[in-house]
Amino acid sequence: MENLRINGERLWASLMEMAEIGATPKGGVCRLALTDLDKRGRDLFVRWCEEAGCTVSVDAMGNIFARRPGRNDALPPVMTGSHLDSQPTGGKFDGAYGVLAGLELIRTLNDFDYQTEAPVEVVVWTNEEGSRFAPAMVASGVFGGVFDLDYAHSRADPEGKTIGEELKRIGYLGEAPVGGREVRAFFECHIEQGPILEAEEKTIGVVTGAQGQIWYEVTVTGMEAHAGPTPMERRKDALLGASRMVDAVNRIGLDNLPNACATVGMMEVRPNSRNTIPGQVFFTVDFRHPEADTLKAMDAALRAECAAVAETIGLELDLQDIWSFPPTPFDADCVAAVRAAAERAELPHRDIVSGAGHDACYVARVAPTAMVFVPCEDGISHNEIENATPADLAAGAQVLLQAAVASADGKGA
Repeated sequence: MENLRINGERLWASLMEMAEIGATPKGGVCRLALTDLDKRGRDLFVRWCEEAGCTVSVDAMGNIFARRPGRNDALPPVMTGSHLDSQPTGGKFDGAYGVLAGLELIRTLNDFDYQTEAPVEVVVWTNEEGSRFAPAMVASGVFGGVFDLDYAHSRADPEGKTIGEELKRIGYLGEAPVGGREVRAFFECHIEQGPILEAEEKTIGVVTGAQGQIWYEVTVTGMEAHAGPTPMERRKDALLGASRMVDAVNRIGLDNLPNACATVGMMEVRPNSRNTIPGQVFFTVDFRHPEADTLKAMDAALRAECAAVAETIGLELDLQDIWSFPPTPFDADCVAAVRAAAERAELPHRDIVSGAGHDACYVARVAPTAMVFVPCEDGISHNEIENATPADLAAGAQVLLQAAVASADGKGA
């Protein structure tokens, strides 16, 4: 196992070829879940896996599993992978790196004619981003027992098209059941999507867990009225109320530093006319924190602040938490395997908590799980200019290889 070395040039070439699908002018990708572009990315991945000798299966959520058999194929598999869907203005490494690092693992095992004791599977999870269909990570959520299949299939995009309908349309509505089987271990490679590794000149982040998240949808309803004749003191301006609530979201984040994050990322104003006082505003809130008690306090503060604003202006408030998951610690043995792999490779590394949600968070509910982070330039992600170096990406894939093979061979850390 110590002699196994991934081919960094091949990994980079695969990433660049995948990035051509949905390529944007600024160097990123727009490959929304279950669009025709997503289908093209999936088809390319399936072709590459079949060329590498894998058996490919698809489950009822469109999750793709490429399996390389082990010496004892009856053993539960070691899994690795991530997602191929992107944000509307996404980068070419978010998700795709984890998928193609897994493919490179398979190709490297083939190069060295190395047979693991347990099978190895590379997985592509459907709709990780949640940018077309909310909530995020819904397919790995079904795999992890968080959502049921009917709920996931019924999630609709802004045009009313559902996940179930779109899976069928692009030919990825598989017959295999979602989850319900034993997994020896799951490892996910990913760019950090933050600035810590780069700032500290660490090549590898040994991810010990992920912080908790809550997503909200907020609708503020006032009264539409003419912008000219309506006196200021008589207005029920929904946008004014929403603006004060957005400011409150920001203050709640600042009040819970250093680890809190609080974001309003989407807003719709109705009727959106320059000479009409807004009658209704819809916006989203994203809260994150690694401690459950602090996240609970942030939730209470949001509800109190928004209610107070609505009462002051005379607005109706509908605040719904639509998706959440608690802080998620990863499996100690899997984390140790990643740390040991980084040490064997003599790569500078540090323990880190993921600030973003990943499919690994839901897989962790049903299988021993860990993640491998590598730096991204200036910590920028969910942006077309997202970037990472070939050397760092190759290093992360090498750590993934060593950790996954050790797990598949039952050697632990």
